[in-house]
Amino acid sequence: MSAPLPSTFQSRAVDVDGLAIHTLVGGDGPPVLLLHGYPQTHLIWHHVAPALASRHTVVLTDLRGYGDSGKPKPVTDDVYSKRVMARDQVGVMRELGFDRFAVVGHDRGARVGHRMALDHPGAVRALAVLDVVPTRHTFAHADAAFGLGYYHWFFLAAGNGIPERLIGNDPEFWIRSRMTARHSGGTAYDEAAVREYVRCFSDPAAIAASCADYRAAAGVDLEHDDADAAAGRRLRCPVLALWGEHSFVGRHYDVLKVWHEYAEHVSGTALPSDHYLPEEVPALVTAELEAFLART
Repeated sequence: MSAPLPSTFQSRAVDVDGLAIHTLVGGDGPPVLLLHGYPQTHLIWHHVAPALASRHTVVLTDLRGYGDSGKPKPVTDDVYSKRVMARDQVGVMRELGFDRFAVVGHDRGARVGHRMALDHPGAVRALAVLDVVPTRHTFAHADAAFGLGYYHWFFLAAGNGIPERLIGNDPEFWIRSRMTARHSGGTAYDEAAVREYVRCFSDPAAIAASCADYRAAAGVDLEHDDADAAAGRRLRCPVLALWGEHSFVGRHYDVLKVWHEYAEHVSGTALPSDHYLPEEVPALVTAELEAFLART
């Protein structure tokens, strides 16, 4: 694997209930778990992780179904639920010897982190979410602008093998077009990282898994979220929300107000980027995360 990460990050496959989760660990200090989003891998953090590793033990993983992690067939609706994906990540951290840790998630990883902090409050001491508002809020407030800006949510959740067949015909075009359309002029994407995204996503099992991830978001994940809302469950750990001022999230939501509906302690700010903050404005993301982790 050609990866723009320093050799100080050691790679291993961590077995969690029979599923191999691709994991890298580097640095020393309080543990922090970094989770990527769609359609990427742990390499979205290739700028941020080495900087954080000067003061923290940084754990990078590929979510189940992504990167070089295991890709179980989505035979039931919950195989790629955020509840199950969160359980994987708690298992990884326990295998590494960390019972309590901070979580930073971008995109899908932020949704996994949100579920993790709800289901495992004793494990998650702090949560940072990058360029998302909660899934339940997005579906409850979906309109024409959301349908056009986030059309992939509905396309990927379609059944009958439609997105799998179409994306599988040219996965590299899909990856590059998605990323190029959501970049506003910050740091350019690292070509080695993009090639890795394409390599991993070209596996038909990865395409199937990622579609199952989005189907879960529109189904079983909403059931879990609705149950939390009915029970009045909110995040109790400190939450940092960062978003791109040029992203759909930044242009269409009052991000802090929304997160205040789901969490007790929220802070955050917009950054001058589009969706892929850790790659587009890595220095600013690192500074915000360092400050957040230090005060929590």
